[in-house]
Amino acid sequence: MRILLASPRGFCAGVDRAIEIVELALQQAERPVYVRHEIVHNRHVVDGLRAKGATFIEEPEDAPEGAVLIYSAHGVSPMIRRRAEAKRLETIDATCPLVTKVHNEVRRMVAEGFEIVMIGHAGHVEVEGTMGQAPESMYLVETVEDVDRLVVRQPERLGCVTQTTLSVDDTREVMDALARRFPQIVLPKRDDICYATQNRQDAVKELAAQADLVLVVGAPASSNSNRLVEVASRRGVPAYLIQSADEVDARWLEGVDCVGITAGASTPDVLVRGVVDHLTALSAGRAILDSLPEVDEGVRFKLPRELRDA
Repeated sequence: MRILLASPRGFCAGVDRAIEIVELALQQAERPVYVRHEIVHNRHVVDGLRAKGATFIEEPEDAPEGAVLIYSAHGVSPMIRRRAEAKRLETIDATCPLVTKVHNEVRRMVAEGFEIVMIGHAGHVEVEGTMGQAPESMYLVETVEDVDRLVVRQPERLGCVTQTTLSVDDTREVMDALARRFPQIVLPKRDDICYATQNRQDAVKELAAQADLVLVVGAPASSNSNRLVEVASRRGVPAYLIQSADEVDARWLEGVDCVGITAGASTPDVLVRGVVDHLTALSAGRAILDSLPEVDEGVRFKLPRELRDA
């Protein structure tokens, strides 16, 4: 059996930055460190940071007055920031810079008198944070059917942003429907799409061209991990989302000559290595490990100033 690894896979620059922020805060802070929501959507990462002393909460009010509160990589609304201020929390922002870019774009367009359509998944924490930038001026759509039902106040002054963990492929049909329904809408530029999401989906397309089965290592709550499964499935290749090697079903491997493995942007490579080791053991050590050509994404985001200064 051949095991084929995707490249790129796993951690993106925004996730690397968010985890580093929590680790540095734990090292430097003289007070308890709290994190709003999971810093990234991966149980292994969250459990590791919890073991180092981080406490994960959902509401700013769950932290004691004066504590350190870190905002997760998914971003937060101004309302959450105001509630943290009211609790006199010392906040550190681990929001992915690409999410911050979308927040800034929302505020700019609203200031210019636009209403905004957001393409994203209802209930996702990133979507909640972005919609919270201008809740009275934004509409959420997920599907073409949502676009068909959409009623806006001023169709001639309409902009659009997307959840960053979606790709060009994910949003193309919805954007096309928006352009047909609202010809004057200002659609996002291609570079507003998260580079990591697009790159990982492109790598899965390459995997699917060679593999009989694709395993995506990631969390059920991870939007980008779920999209990787969909990309492979749309190409007619069986694909499964697993959190670790323990979830591999040996029956999936029956008649399979090549297994493709990738990982969502919040998945540490140690989990991928665990899956590789497990598959190797199932094949009685006869598996051949291979990889797509290595891709260096060349992206690194700066830490917040307060941590750089420290």
